[in-house]
Amino acid sequence: MTRAAPDHSGFCRDCLTGQADGARRCRSCGSPRLVYHSELYDLSIAHIDCDAFYASVEKRDNPELIDKPVIIGGGKRGVVSTACYVARIHGVRSAMPMFKALEACPQAVVIKPDMEKYSRVGREIRAMMEELTPLVQPISIDEAFLDLRGTELLHHDPPARVLARLARRIEQEIGITVSVGLSYCKFLAKVASDLQKPRGFSVIGEAEALTFLADKPVTMIWGVGKAFATTLQADGIRTIGQLQVKDESDLMRRYGSMGQRLARLSRGVDERTVHPNDPAKSVSAETTFFDDIHRLDDLVVHLRALSEKVAWRLKRHEIAGQTVVLKLKTADFKLRTRNRRLDDPTQLADRIFRTGMSLLEKEADGTRFRLIGIGVSDLQDPAIADPPDLVDVQAARRAAAEAAMDKLRDKFGKGTVQTGYTFPSKR
Repeated sequence: MTRAAPDHSGFCRDCLTGQADGARRCRSCGSPRLVYHSELYDLSIAHIDCDAFYASVEKRDNPELIDKPVIIGGGKRGVVSTACYVARIHGVRSAMPMFKALEACPQAVVIKPDMEKYSRVGREIRAMMEELTPLVQPISIDEAFLDLRGTELLHHDPPARVLARLARRIEQEIGITVSVGLSYCKFLAKVASDLQKPRGFSVIGEAEALTFLADKPVTMIWGVGKAFATTLQADGIRTIGQLQVKDESDLMRRYGSMGQRLARLSRGVDERTVHPNDPAKSVSAETTFFDDIHRLDDLVVHLRALSEKVAWRLKRHEIAGQTVVLKLKTADFKLRTRNRRLDDPTQLADRIFRTGMSLLEKEADGTRFRLIGIGVSDLQDPAIADPPDLVDVQAARRAAAEAAMDKLRDKFGKGTVQTGYTFPSKR
């Protein structure tokens, strides 16, 4: 449902005065920071990202640093955590080795991270967000999604103006700046927040989504890193527009579950909802046996079934995990836990099971077990989960098969289809 727009087609981000379309400066305060868009008052999904957060907090606390290049980093890792925009002009980037950063910007002021302070400031900003809507989904210490649908009656203003007021309040009360992206879905809200940093306020509407995305590089899609971009380039795909004209089923056959993401996000289709993060630190499932088990073949049956249960929960709650944890309890009640961190987060039962299997094989030495469990921790955004595996060429086929099984189970019930692993072995 389209909201009733104010009398003006835009507004000033500094004083919030309504503006007639086409004005270059605010008719009230003279600011050039005006925002116009044909869907400005119809959109409600936002992404807010603090600008060079760690460095901004340090500059706030030490005004002598305001005009100086500041790098946050060093310590044991010896890399850049973040850099202010002055340092970025000199070529300094996050995750850059410190020696290279100082070669690029030798006059930079280097400050060791103070995570306790940054967390405190992040909580203050999040509290301000939660005053506007209960639907705040933090992505990290300095960014979050907000869903402001249904809040117009509460705030007596459409979401666009509420967000501009929030950005101004953060700047005035917290002392740092943020960039806002406003759209109809999470993917494009995140894209929008990166368009005009720092102090940005960008809008991407539904009507323009296909055109806006068409000439953008494929790396704009979450989960498409350098390695996968190289794979796509080898297949002749460099822009999102080239993905838009391809059939979803063809992309899935070629790239597995990532193919479906490419097809949908390239067309601006993102049905993920904004929801407060689950306070859980992990997702797991376990079972206690009626009789103790020692044979690997018998343990595998339970491991696979539990892996599928964990994967179903991850997909249902739109999260992914990067560390697989195997849990075993021996007949004499001694607990064993083994874990392995994956290169990328996952939602797939196949990856959880195969990783758990490699851990289990080392423990199945004849010991009798009364319980087995499998789970994932280090929860992440599913947008970056399960990129194509360039080493295991069969992984894409297994992922596509799992997606097909998920559809059947959603339609006909969980017991509709099973893998060979979940049938008990015959002695």
